[in-house]
Amino acid sequence: MTSPRTRTVPTALTIAGSDSGGGAGIQADLKTFSALGVYGTSALTAITAQNTVGVTAVHEIPTADIAAQIDAVITDIGADAVKTGMLSSSAIVGVVAESLRRHGVTRLVVDPVMVAKSGDTLLQDDAVEAVRTLLLPLAAVVTPNLPEAEALVGGSIESLENMQEAARQILALGAASVVVKGGHLEGPATDLFYDGSEFREFTSERIDTVNTHGTGCTFASAVAAGMARNLPVAESVSRAKEYVTEAIRASFVIGQGHGPLHHFHRFWG
Repeated sequence: MTSPRTRTVPTALTIAGSDSGGGAGIQADLKTFSALGVYGTSALTAITAQNTVGVTAVHEIPTADIAAQIDAVITDIGADAVKTGMLSSSAIVGVVAESLRRHGVTRLVVDPVMVAKSGDTLLQDDAVEAVRTLLLPLAAVVTPNLPEAEALVGGSIESLENMQEAARQILALGAASVVVKGGHLEGPATDLFYDGSEFREFTSERIDTVNTHGTGCTFASAVAAGMARNLPVAESVSRAKEYVTEAIRASFVIGQGHGPLHHFHRFWG
């Protein structure tokens, strides 16, 4: 019989903001980790007053406390993969990047969260450059949607060809690979993966629903969960795409705005 002290489980750390409505942020990340068989830990960067309709308040956590959370988790529990989400300010981006370098984190998923589903800004303008210069060079994979990719490369994206060029530019910033998510384009939802050697397209049908709050957080966390389980990045992306598609398909109505995905659709209806 295996002793509880000898049993191990993959672990993943999310460094992100809290969503009081439970649909995005660390709440979505931890649900995703759990649903995909990974033990999740967290380091809060900000507390938001948020629901399905909008964000009404943001309180940033002091940078020393953010670093202390990361140190506490990694020095004891460890992290087979790390995912970053809402980082809010250039100071927070800086302390997170420094902590990740100090701990030698290599399986890093960067979700460059900039705007909430409601349209509220979650990343200050001066922090975009910090993400470019400090965080992207550490990333095993970056997962921007089209508006985020446009902000990172400074150009408009209106086609698959534009997505390919944006992917090349993001890799030139130092990331090892990138997934440019094409959900903002018309037609089927096609995400483009690029690792410097080949492009791969991951396409799913577009599901007619408003319940898409936390989609980006969930996708990036699902990628991190796959990497924590030692899957290659491309396979982690493929499985994440499938998981998010089914979570959207199984979503339910919560609140009066953009409802959440059903993170536990595989376990309860």
